[in-house]
Amino acid sequence: MPSYLSLVNWTEQGIKNVKDSPRRLDQVKHVIEQAGGRLIFFYMTMGQYDLVTLMEVPNDEAAARVAIQLGMGGNVRTTTLKAFTEDEYRSIIGKL
Repeated sequence: MPSYLSLVNWTEQGIKNVKDSPRRLDQVKHVIEQAGGRLIFFYMTMGQYDLVTLMEVPNDEAAARVAIQLGMGGNVRTTTLKAFTEDEYRSIIGKL
């Protein structure tokens, strides 16, 4: 299943209501599961991004729906990157 890495920042609304963030994370997991995927990891980070996640979902469309649903809440803004495993990387490079 394809993997997607999301770099996440809280919005002004999100940081104002940061104490609700654990509950929102549970909702994120549910949204991902509804899309046919799973959350592989979640980290709160220091630096340019507040949070980093890695999820697996069936396809790009499902990843886009998840990102849009999260953005609709107004608590976070995401930058999502399609991620390739080492095996996929080796296959891609091997075909050059």
